[in-house]
Amino acid sequence: MTNLSRPSIRAFPTASPYKMLKMLGITVLVVGATTLSTVNVRAADSLARSDKSFLTEAAESGHAEINASQIALQKSSDAEVKTFAQKMIDDHTKVADDLQKLAASKGVTLPPGPSVAAKAKIVMMGKLSGHTFDKQYADVIGVSAHKDTVNLFKKTSTNAKDGDIKQFAATNLPALQEHLTMATQLKTSVDAKK
Repeated sequence: MTNLSRPSIRAFPTASPYKMLKMLGITVLVVGATTLSTVNVRAADSLARSDKSFLTEAAESGHAEINASQIALQKSSDAEVKTFAQKMIDDHTKVADDLQKLAASKGVTLPPGPSVAAKAKIVMMGKLSGHTFDKQYADVIGVSAHKDTVNLFKKTSTNAKDGDIKQFAATNLPALQEHLTMATQLKTSVDAKK
């Protein structure tokens, strides 16, 4: 009778306690990461399409306003335009950070930059200079973009299915409405200069 049913102790290599602890640690990390990934995927799957769309659109809009405002700081010689641009960078960067945390908690990966259409507008705007640039910035990024963003946040603050997303939109809506008022005043001022 062969002794195949009982493995020999020598068939298993011996490992030091350090190596065993290291392997155990790696196993725990892999299992933990897989579990977290699964939880985030489930969270993202449970969000309504409109809520996911809001997160994406809000991120792209914020990136566009920040990028265009950075260009305005470089290209404009108008103090009002530069003041507005700096405020947009400061405020939208804070909102972007909060939005990133919210999206991560919902298992949603946000786009790293503006939409393709917004990028094209920013590139075109970057080719302008002087008063022409200021007018375009005040109109496109100041007024038009903020009208769109205010509408997006207003709709989401009442229609979002997810309570956290609804609260985020409602909390940030007043600041965006203030930005729109400031942008409208800036556009009037810039238009009057030439």
